Parts: sequence; C-alpha cells; structure tokens
Amino acid sequence: MGDNKRQTFGFLNNKKQITVIKKEEKSPEKKLFISEQLKEAEFNQDLTEKMKERLIDLIFKYKNAFATDKEPLGSTIGHKVDIILNVEKSYPPLLRRPAYPASPRTREAFGLHIKELMDLGALRKVGNNEQVEVTTPVIITWHNRK
Repeated sequence: MGDNKRQTFGFLNNKKQITVIKKEEKSPEKKLFISEQLKEAEFNQDLTEKMKERLIDLIFKYKNAFATDKEPLGSTIGHKVDIILNVEKSYPPLLRRPAYPASPRTREAFGLHIKELMDLGALRKVGNNEQVEVTTPVIITWHNRK
C-alpha cells in the first residue's frame, strides 16, 4: 500500500508504546476501477499480496495511459514520441501503384473508418493555414465531387 498512516497508542499502566499501522480504505473510485477494469486481469502467482496491492496502486495512478472500453487508444499527455517516417526508396510494390478512384461502397467504408479514427482522436483534419511538420494524404477522398 502507498501511504500508511501510523498512529501511536500508549497504555496507562505501561511505559512502552506500540505503533499500529492502520490500513487505508480504498476510495470508491479505486474500488470501481478494480471491479470494472481489472475484473479480467490475472496476476502472477508469485506476487505477494503487498506486491499485488502496489502494482494495482501503480496501475490506478496511471490508469489514463491504458486503453479501456471508453478510451480504446489510451491517453497520455506530456510524453514526446519520435516517429521516424521512412521516405527513402524503394517503396514496397503496393505503395508504387498509381492512385485510382474507389467504388461508392469502398468510399462509404472509408468514410465510416475515417470518422471512427477521428472520434478516437487518432486522425484530425488539418486546416488550410495550419503549420504542421508532416502532412500526408493517407486516403484520397471525394471533395466537391472531384
């Protein structure tokens, strides 16, 4: 457990004092997290109860970094990630093919998939005057019937 509260009690007829460690109750938010998010979790059998509690405390502390039902991609803020894009030749054969128009059914599927990725926060539309380091047309779609 994290911060245990120590309380010292003295006995009236004895000059010795003993220290009692009072076990903290889990917060309702933590209980809900354990029951909902860790219900299917399996912990190593070699972990002691204290080790398991410390691990659960750590997972709870950084719970926003993990994917959940409500946040499928997880969410971390303030951590820099370097992504190196390989733009040198030779590209794989599938990337060397010329662009071609997609069928209406395929365009509809692309639209649904793009909307889902935008809802998840994995993709976003870049404004005309917005300065960004890298922009690539991942999927070419219809715009103004062109």
